[in-house]
Amino acid sequence: MLKEFKDFAMKGNVVDLAVGVIIGGAFGAIVGAVVDHILMPIVGIITGGVNFDTLSIKVGEAELKYGMAISAAVKFIIIAFFLFLVIKAINKMKKAEPPAPPAATPEDIVLLREIRDALKK
Repeated sequence: MLKEFKDFAMKGNVVDLAVGVIIGGAFGAIVGAVVDHILMPIVGIITGGVNFDTLSIKVGEAELKYGMAISAAVKFIIIAFFLFLVIKAINKMKKAEPPAPPAATPEDIVLLREIRDALKK
């Protein structure tokens, strides 16, 4: 069972997925910092000094912090746009690659074909 788990965990797809999740988390942190500390203050200045993180509505005892939802939506849009650009670039590179040349015929196949052609004569 341990060997089967090791084989599963070391498959390329699992390792690639793990790397993708780690890089995605790091990228999310970077985007979060850019949105929170650069973009949202600029948006706040444009909107007359509104701090989106403090926007909320009190409903009885509960406080609905809809400003944080607006910040999260902006982060999502930025991440989605960046991923769109990355996938577009990858697809463009895939189209630019020339097709691989056909594999050379193994020598034993060539010899068998020569024998076959000689026998036909």
